[in-house]
Amino acid sequence: METYTVTVATGTSEYSGTNNYIYVTLIGERGESERTLLDNPGLDFCRGAVDQYQVTSPSSLGSVLLVRLEKQKYWVEDNWFCRYVMVEPPGGGKVLTFPCYRWLIGDTKVEIREGTAKTLKDDVTPQLLTHRKTELEDRQKTYRWLTWAPGIPRCIDAKTEADLPQDVRFDNEKRSDFEHSLHYALMELSLKKLAIKFGKSWNDLEDFKRIFWKLRICLCHPEYSMEHWKEDWFFGYQCLNGSNPRMIQQCKKIPENLPVTADMVQSSLAPTTDLDKELKAGNIYLLDYSILDGVPANTINGNLQYIAAPLCLLYQHPDQGLIPIAIQLEQTPGLDTPIFLPKDPPLAWLLAKAWVRHSEFQVFQLLSHLLRTHLVVEVFSVATLRQLPAVHPIYKVNIRTQNTTVLMCVQVVSTGGEGLVILAQRDYKVLTYRSLQPHYDFMDRGVSHLPKYFYREHALLLWEAIHSFVSGMVRLYYKSDHDVQEDQELQAWIRDITEEGFTELPDFGLPSVLSTREALSTLLSVAIFSATAQHAATNNGQFDWCAWVPNTPCTMRQPPPTDKDDVTMDLIMATLPDVSQSCVQMAITWHLGRAQPDAIPLGQYTEDHFTEAEAQELIDKFKEELKEIEEHILTQNEGLELQYLFLLPSRIENSITI
Repeated sequence: METYTVTVATGTSEYSGTNNYIYVTLIGERGESERTLLDNPGLDFCRGAVDQYQVTSPSSLGSVLLVRLEKQKYWVEDNWFCRYVMVEPPGGGKVLTFPCYRWLIGDTKVEIREGTAKTLKDDVTPQLLTHRKTELEDRQKTYRWLTWAPGIPRCIDAKTEADLPQDVRFDNEKRSDFEHSLHYALMELSLKKLAIKFGKSWNDLEDFKRIFWKLRICLCHPEYSMEHWKEDWFFGYQCLNGSNPRMIQQCKKIPENLPVTADMVQSSLAPTTDLDKELKAGNIYLLDYSILDGVPANTINGNLQYIAAPLCLLYQHPDQGLIPIAIQLEQTPGLDTPIFLPKDPPLAWLLAKAWVRHSEFQVFQLLSHLLRTHLVVEVFSVATLRQLPAVHPIYKVNIRTQNTTVLMCVQVVSTGGEGLVILAQRDYKVLTYRSLQPHYDFMDRGVSHLPKYFYREHALLLWEAIHSFVSGMVRLYYKSDHDVQEDQELQAWIRDITEEGFTELPDFGLPSVLSTREALSTLLSVAIFSATAQHAATNNGQFDWCAWVPNTPCTMRQPPPTDKDDVTMDLIMATLPDVSQSCVQMAITWHLGRAQPDAIPLGQYTEDHFTEAEAQELIDKFKEELKEIEEHILTQNEGLELQYLFLLPSRIENSITI
């Protein structure tokens, strides 16, 4: 009789433990152990417990290939989350770790493999080949593609979080915090609404302070935004380092539909230059919101809202930094579409900038945030769950990108409802794989040399660290390009991504075949960068930039002005969000952008899917590189009045969880 020591670890989150019966069977090369009820004196499988048991076999099993776990109801159903199982063979041989990290629900049975990552060609044992095949067949039944709307990336087949398998839902603490934090924010702001006539315009911009102070928290810039939002340099700074830092592009020729003349902007330029010289020098930049042109506006409480599609010209001033120098609020020039200038009446220029910032809100929430991080990452996540078994090295690397999508409340956004879908469809049509790679993105937009573009600098540092880490993992498990080409599971994964996830996108630029280790490394880097650094850049600062509602208004209640001389404070207040809309904007941007209490930073892993020393060394090296980036960013920001800390590795979550 052979005796094996089996250690079983229960999850640490709320309700992970169970009082149901748990059985274990060890499956080896030469047979199976006895089916053993795991029952020590006292309570077993409590939350966070690590319990040890003895399992016997009539004869040696040889190498233990699989661990079969079974759960059976005892009086009442009680789900169980198993972290891992460790098996020590007779005589004190090498202890084997079998990662699990899944829920056992109902009377169920699961078989888990030892943690060494293996591609399909590495498996020759019939039991393990059968296990790979069965695992994927079961997963493909569980995780199905859904077309939520035509012309956008496909997603997982689930209407609500409750429709998702338990393994990919929020844990109970996360769900509770998520719900309570939003209720808290809305409750705090509702106290202020009682003091203001609900749903009516305000009298003066200072009135926004009546709701602003209630949600002051320890973030970077909310109060700073309130104090400096009218200043042109601050407008330009947000184009570089705000929640949508990917919009600005170099302008080498003034667009034909923006009839700006040299005389119009001369007073905004440095004394010894002119517009033509600055265009040639590469110091003129453009924000073009043509994607918003013609998008149907939302109706809120029976009132039609308004959308503009501005063109905004900016200049990299040698003394003032990046500043706006001309704004046209529609794509088609004409008598009713004036070009607003800094030398215009102050209220006219202020309202023109507010319209640009309103367009910025629509684009960053719906496109830069929702589409280009949440929806893009979900394609990788679903394909990974469907096509790669848990033992596959790319599953272990890419598992970090699982995400849950949360939509901005459409009741206060001017592009809500039908406009939201149309806007997403428009951006999806022009989405390219190249644009998701930051070094190409900066190059193609002509912004590689813009000064004080902290987002660019930090994003590139993080991209290089991620790419270096992923490349090391790929080289560890794929010794040649031929190994990549011959991995049938990997090729099924890329086909699922391109043919099922990114459908109706012929110009996306991602081949349906992976041919080289470098191509695989880049693809994994795109997935991880989008789910971590890029999401942090667009999500984490939204309360900072949007808490002072006039700085980035979520909706506009009057059409864009057609005459500069008609702009008054009454018009501005009638245009900006009302009391109710402003409160909801503050509550939701705080709720989404706040630091999550259960956040796991980039490079830190609570689940040990890799058991090999070489893989652990690569993870440790990645952590060291992130630590160096952290120190560089902190040193760079010392003494700065306006700090850019959104891409500190310690503030970037290792997956999208909001």
